Amino acid sequence: MGRPDLVVDGRKVRPTDLPVDLAQIHRRLGVGGQLRLTASVGPHGDWDRGHLTAVVEAAGFAIDRVRPLPAPPGGSGAAGSPAVEVAATALRALPDHVGASMRLLCCGLNPSLHAADAGVGYVTGSNRFWRALAAAGLSTSDRDPVQLLRRDRIGMTDLVKRPTARADELEAAEYRAGLERLDQLCAWLRPEAVAVVGLAGWRSAVHRKATVGWQERTLGPSAVYVLPSTSGLNAGTSLDDLVGHLLAAAAGPGHT
Repeated sequence: MGRPDLVVDGRKVRPTDLPVDLAQIHRRLGVGGQLRLTASVGPHGDWDRGHLTAVVEAAGFAIDRVRPLPAPPGGSGAAGSPAVEVAATALRALPDHVGASMRLLCCGLNPSLHAADAGVGYVTGSNRFWRALAAAGLSTSDRDPVQLLRRDRIGMTDLVKRPTARADELEAAEYRAGLERLDQLCAWLRPEAVAVVGLAGWRSAVHRKATVGWQERTLGPSAVYVLPSTSGLNAGTSLDDLVGHLLAAAAGPGHT
């Protein structure tokens, strides 16, 4: 069985490279920019329409249309799969930076407006996420999610994709819907572990009495570690505490 064709801006892309490829395109296009991609879908490929559009939306795009493409001479797509074209528009949003072979997937509660505009999570100087990663020896670059993924095998996403000025603008139903999306993402990419940064959203989505540390609830096959917020407003948690939590998450549940 051949791999399905996946073409973005005229280039063939491996399916597990699509999220970070789209994240870079989103940043280059800016809000309102237009995206076109084609993919083979159906039982013989890696994609169905729902999966494909979910990945595009998580990259910060609104789907404008999905239309079938005429079959080329001698067949349609890889291994006989039909092809579709997806048209989408870039939103004010923070794309996922995820891919294959992640040792850790860091999941925030939702992006700030500053993060959405910069294309980088935890971008403000008052947030200690990047400092804690560096102090833990887990990152080799500062505020560069692409290199964090490619060099350090650490991905970044959010429980809720909608950016807001404050996290308290979110509804509990948004957290629960985000948990379902993360289940599907982790079932596809299978990170070794997930670090949820911030307890409030996990309590809203899973269990109101949850505490920091390893959770009974998994995301796909991936174990979940919840750590305190890295915000500078969380004065009760020191940088050293955050470093310890990140190291525990990266080590995996069998090492604590």
